[in-house]
Amino acid sequence: MRDTTPGGAHGAARPPHGRLLYGCMGLGGTWDDRPYTAADIDHAQAAVEAALDAGITAFDHADIYRHGKSEAVFGEVLSRAPGLRERIVLQTKCGIRLPAEGRPGLYDLRADSIVRRVRESLARLRTDVIDTLLLHRPDPLARPEEIARALGDLHSEGLVRQFGVSNMSAAQIDRLQAHLDVPLVANQLEMSLERRDWVEAGVLVNTGAAAANGFPAGTLEYCAAHGIELQAWGALARGRYTGAEPSPAADLIGELAAAKGTTPETVLLWWLQRHPAGIRPVVGTSRPERIRACRDAAVGEPGLSHEEWYALWIAARGKPLP
Repeated sequence: MRDTTPGGAHGAARPPHGRLLYGCMGLGGTWDDRPYTAADIDHAQAAVEAALDAGITAFDHADIYRHGKSEAVFGEVLSRAPGLRERIVLQTKCGIRLPAEGRPGLYDLRADSIVRRVRESLARLRTDVIDTLLLHRPDPLARPEEIARALGDLHSEGLVRQFGVSNMSAAQIDRLQAHLDVPLVANQLEMSLERRDWVEAGVLVNTGAAAANGFPAGTLEYCAAHGIELQAWGALARGRYTGAEPSPAADLIGELAAAKGTTPETVLLWWLQRHPAGIRPVVGTSRPERIRACRDAAVGEPGLSHEEWYALWIAARGKPLP
């Protein structure tokens, strides 16, 4: 059965949906080969319902999450809710192979591996089409022309609507795009108030600290210039600023949330969304109450002033800007 939603697999692309994505890495039970349980499906359903309640309709997966069980329980949730697939956007990733049978973990963007893993994801997700496929991490042995052949085949077969990357620099994206007939539409990077190297890189130019920063210079600018959406994984910083531990930044987030009648989670996401690069955060918590706490970031404009944005940055840095 082929996708019959408006536009179809070859028509107008459906993604993106909304200002946030829900990251499904926390769904599916344990990080081992034990099968998922009915309780794991219920847990996934509660998280999906909380995301929908919060106005989030795009869901981010990877074939390796919980050894494939994250996708599988999501497929179970879709089977419980007829019509839900047509209301949401599904994104998944491939390119990482977990350690197995004495083989170390490695990256694999060979054409046959990409195609095989996408077909496996489709089966687990119980869908006919993936809205966006991201290449999870760069594979130093990958040949761009081979990747292009695999992506072209997946697109022409109607199995994937559009493509992106994850954890790649501007130079890596540019080299890959030169071989593709379809545009890369997203780059997913770790970005948060805790992981700030992406924004620090822009102000450490011509300082002694620039060399130690490590973030590939020009990546944000390249993505903005080429219409490539920036997605931020780890956006909630594992709860560091919203209850996990006290800090000046956490205190300021709490004060701003109270003053603006919203939640600390929303303020934390607003900090990313306020940046002109158009960052789209990925919310990765599996706790329904924390998912719902992100609603104001999903449905409204970021409510931080210029000064408030800088105050949060400096509080997290723990020292003045250069």
